Amino acid sequence: MTAKARPKVIMAKLGLDGHSNGLRIVSKWLQDAGFTVVYLGLYNTAEGIIKAAREEDARIIGCSFLEGAHLYYVRRLAALARKYKMEDIRLVVGGTIPPGDVARLKKLGVCEVFTPGTPRSTIIAGLKALS
Repeated sequence: MTAKARPKVIMAKLGLDGHSNGLRIVSKWLQDAGFTVVYLGLYNTAEGIIKAAREEDARIIGCSFLEGAHLYYVRRLAALARKYKMEDIRLVVGGTIPPGDVARLKKLGVCEVFTPGTPRSTIIAGLKALS
């Protein structure tokens, strides 16, 4: 990938979930694979993530969830993306997502769901396909 063609991804945690190891590791994998990663880290709001995506002109928003609030926050992110006419933004979710919630997340607009143990190559290929 050339510098101009590097897809940009926002990586963030929402709410009070303080577990960032997975988010940091996946962010590094994506950087190594040629993505421009805007790492927002912990304790973000949906409003702040959407604002960052707009300011950075990011194509993908990646969020990690370990506390069980994934449906609530994805609904909020999707609503804000619609409000700001960000139809081309791709939402990606990772973390401890119950199998029964994967279809619900996709119905809300999530493009990819990566659970613990997903191989690096699968995550990178999934995000490259979205960029």
